[in-house]
Amino acid sequence: MFKIIIVGCGGRSKTWIAYALSRNDCEIVGLVDLVFENAEKRAMEYHLNCPIFTNIQEALTKCDGNLVFDVTIPESHRNVVTRAISKGLNVMGEKPMATTMEEVMEVLKTVQGSKNSYFVMQNRRYLKNIRAFRKLVESGMIGTSGFLRADFFLGAHFGGFRDMMDSPLILDMAIHTFDQARFILGSDPVAVYCQEFNPQGSWYKGNSSASCIFEFSNGCIFSFNGSWSCEGLNTSWESDWRLQGSIGSAKWDGFNLPQYEIVKPGVKKFVNDFELKTVEDKWLSREGHLGCLDEMFDALINNRKAETDCTDNIKSMAMVFGALKSSKEQRKVYLKELYNS
Repeated sequence: MFKIIIVGCGGRSKTWIAYALSRNDCEIVGLVDLVFENAEKRAMEYHLNCPIFTNIQEALTKCDGNLVFDVTIPESHRNVVTRAISKGLNVMGEKPMATTMEEVMEVLKTVQGSKNSYFVMQNRRYLKNIRAFRKLVESGMIGTSGFLRADFFLGAHFGGFRDMMDSPLILDMAIHTFDQARFILGSDPVAVYCQEFNPQGSWYKGNSSASCIFEFSNGCIFSFNGSWSCEGLNTSWESDWRLQGSIGSAKWDGFNLPQYEIVKPGVKKFVNDFELKTVEDKWLSREGHLGCLDEMFDALINNRKAETDCTDNIKSMAMVFGALKSSKEQRKVYLKELYNS
């Protein structure tokens, strides 16, 4: 039986609580939030008869839990995860692992020094269309991956803390797209050059836009162009993707099933003729948070690492902090610099 302590009882916690209650092998044994009323509200909303705490250490000491759901703000992730792991509990939590690379490395060291697991929510891997895109790449239908591009353009009027962040796009959003790129290519990033900026008309204090060029270990180049202050002609939240392979190309607009073109058999021309095909969707699992949580629990039950285990997710975090370092220092950054700092 999974005995779960929910840490962080804001709006996002609803998804996690509802998921736990949907399983017959889960029991919620504690709620934690700095604001007592937040936890009390969730307890009443979901008819939970469990103790409420405003201090995670007290909850870890007094509750007979074996799993923590970390649904706190990013600045609290390091503290929540390291305390829970040190007490012998497994952790599943919202991204990111932490807010600096130094804190990420501290979290990783704590987990690797234990017998417990820490899995990170990367819900945008768990969509039928991106699964179809990855399957196409794995099949070799368009050959060897050479150039992957993602465009992300949205006018996001959040208000609040994001409007005041120094790097809202890279820190708060880009990890999704960076992690998707790793997932699509099945390869790891090795270097990045990034330029952040804040274009005219932006309502953000910090840099709402960026262009990044990543080099991957398989030789592929990944180009990311994004803005959170773009009014009009918006992309999907999943980005607009194009992949150039050695014998064809694929695209995914973030909404529909991916399409690809390969050269038609026959006479070669100055510009060849192509056959346009749509990738067939054969992924039957659940999408979004539910799909990712299903994978996490399956990993714990079968004593294996989840797809988004922290030892893998750190590579997506390195893309984020490598991009920030590159922009700040105006140079190409090799990601191994971050692991050795």
